[in-house]
Amino acid sequence: MGLNKIRLFIELVKFEHTIFALPFAYLGALLAFRGIFPLSYWLWITLAMVGARTAGMALNRLIDCKIDAKNLRTANRALPQGLIPLWQVWLLVFGGFFLLFFSAYHLNFLALVLSPLAIVLLVSYSYFKRFTWATHFGIGVILACAPMGGWIAIRGDITFLPVILSLGVLCWAAGFDIIYAMQDLKFDQEENLYSIPRSFGLKKALTISKTLHLLTITCLFNLGILAHLTIYYWVGLVMATILLVYEHRLISPFDLSKVNQAFFAANGLFSLTVFIFTTLSLAK
Repeated sequence: MGLNKIRLFIELVKFEHTIFALPFAYLGALLAFRGIFPLSYWLWITLAMVGARTAGMALNRLIDCKIDAKNLRTANRALPQGLIPLWQVWLLVFGGFFLLFFSAYHLNFLALVLSPLAIVLLVSYSYFKRFTWATHFGIGVILACAPMGGWIAIRGDITFLPVILSLGVLCWAAGFDIIYAMQDLKFDQEENLYSIPRSFGLKKALTISKTLHLLTITCLFNLGILAHLTIYYWVGLVMATILLVYEHRLISPFDLSKVNQAFFAANGLFSLTVFIFTTLSLAK
């Protein structure tokens, strides 16, 4: 496989967006272990996340291929351009799901049993925008599985603590997905696709996004109290809050020129900040 084909596959699955979910998977595991967990867990959690995310993104591209071809923003992607054969993308999907199952098997029984649920969510999410404005909460639920999965990988159970963290991640992801969807407002109207910006307008969409991000900080605040985290965590939470405020200052209903900067840079730093400072709080 040539370097150009590898580049196409990396672009297909938006590999750089792994920075959104993977730190929270590690974070769930850190909280479950109450410190730095063994290397074997790092390996299987990473492989499970890579498998699930690769399969989910490749499947999303397959399902949305015809829609992407009509959208000027996405028409130059590899699949609409015919740069990657469909059978190769399907191979990527099944390979990713196999890696997820294989990794879950090496973790524990509950992780393996719940693996099919992750697949159901990954398959169904791509269809949400065809019938409901709540599509953003679909991606929120999927990313919320990351910290829950990390916790289950270590403990093999579910308690209130990872639920609080997962709710925070759900609100965070749904909030930034609303911002990202704002740039497709006109296209969604033309193609009869659903989103919060299309259903409620840009101004209300931003208000909803801000509310969701406020709920995110509220969940993380409660997490710090319930998990008895140290000053490092609270410093990180202040920094993460500033990043979300910065994200919302970059955009307005009248100026969407910095949506990509708000979406990727601010949120990538947000996930890394929460992860790093929680790690410092739990490190022994």
